[in-house]
Amino acid sequence: MGAESSNGTVGPRRMLALALPTLGVLIAEPLYLLFDMAVVGRLGALALAGLAVGGLLLAQASTQLTFLSYGTTARAARRHGAGDERGAVEEGVQATWLALGVGAAILVVAQCVAAPVTNAVAGGGDIAAAALDWVRIALFGVPPILVSMAGNGWLRGVQQTRRPLLYVVAGLAVSAVLCPVLVHGLLGAPRMELPGSAVANLVGQLVMAGLFLNALVRARISLRPRWSVMRAQLTLGRDLIVRSLAFQACSVSAAAVAARFGAATVAANQLVLQLWFFLALALDALAIAAQTLVGATLGAGDAAGARELARRVTLWSELFAVALAAIFAAGAGVIPHLFTADPDVLDRMRVAWWFFVALIPVAGLVFALDGVLLGAGDAAYLRNITMGSALLGYLPLTWLALVFGWGIAGIWWGMAGFMVLRAAAVAVRALSGRWARVGAEVPVGA
Repeated sequence: MGAESSNGTVGPRRMLALALPTLGVLIAEPLYLLFDMAVVGRLGALALAGLAVGGLLLAQASTQLTFLSYGTTARAARRHGAGDERGAVEEGVQATWLALGVGAAILVVAQCVAAPVTNAVAGGGDIAAAALDWVRIALFGVPPILVSMAGNGWLRGVQQTRRPLLYVVAGLAVSAVLCPVLVHGLLGAPRMELPGSAVANLVGQLVMAGLFLNALVRARISLRPRWSVMRAQLTLGRDLIVRSLAFQACSVSAAAVAARFGAATVAANQLVLQLWFFLALALDALAIAAQTLVGATLGAGDAAGARELARRVTLWSELFAVALAAIFAAGAGVIPHLFTADPDVLDRMRVAWWFFVALIPVAGLVFALDGVLLGAGDAAYLRNITMGSALLGYLPLTWLALVFGWGIAGIWWGMAGFMVLRAAAVAVRALSGRWARVGAEVPVGA
């Protein structure tokens, strides 16, 4: 067998062996982006604003296609668990063809609309001009970004999580060296200022994608495109894209409502949300490990083992989440002051803080079972419950906060409704056992 099929062989050590390198991959890019901002920030506020707008546009052009990593992991893990190593790697080949094709299409379309979209987001003027210069260059990084997503997906599926970490770190290290050199004209290089940041990003992304492509070539299997496999991947991807759009609708609504309560509410909400996103990265690392192991166990034909694995992963994630909640509860009087000294912002952060703390254990359950159900290929169910939780929980409560003047508390009541509804839905699905369908293929409409 290509993976452990017995539930007794998957313990905390095995889970951590998969989760820790995955966590490294998840946090590497956010850390580099902070470094990039520090380098560009020395050019002044205009360059930093241009980078912020440009980075937002690049993220929107690429991050909606996370199915290239999550969907590929689910499909490759099934093959790996069934002992079909060539089939597992072939999932990576076909996902890479999709990444190249979709990435090229996005590049062409995005270049055509870059100027009006940048103007609309930045409100025209000098910020839009600075952002456009950065975006024009950075958009060439979309195809290699998507290739790296696909590479992460199939390597996770075959339970090789250290190689993606090495590839990502190598690419970001190249960018980190080039960024100050090109932005500020060090070591005899031309001083490119803000466009230098985009060039450094692009070179690092090309290095990263090249390493993932080399891993496919060295696997010595056919690199011929197969539309039947790509079509199946797109079916799974469709559900994950719709799910991602539901998350985006919630984020945009929260930001829009917060803005109408003033700058202090916007700042407080953003600071607490950034902490929430940081915790999500830690919990996601466990969820991705669960996705890999559940997919492999189902591929090996062991439904009972997959259900036991789901139970144990959920328990570990919940214990971790409770510990994190205790830390942030104890730090309620200290942690917010690390980010701001503004009394109005701190006042609003205190309101959101206890929603944040209370929801961390809920997130431990939701993220763990998200990983389990993604590993089972149950993307259609996740799509439906995410949309339902957004429509019944997050969106109405958030917009009612504006109508009735509930302020930041109303926004976080929306988050609470969203998370509690999702927790109930994934728990019901997990307990039903209907997701645990065995076989090397991800069930359609699981």
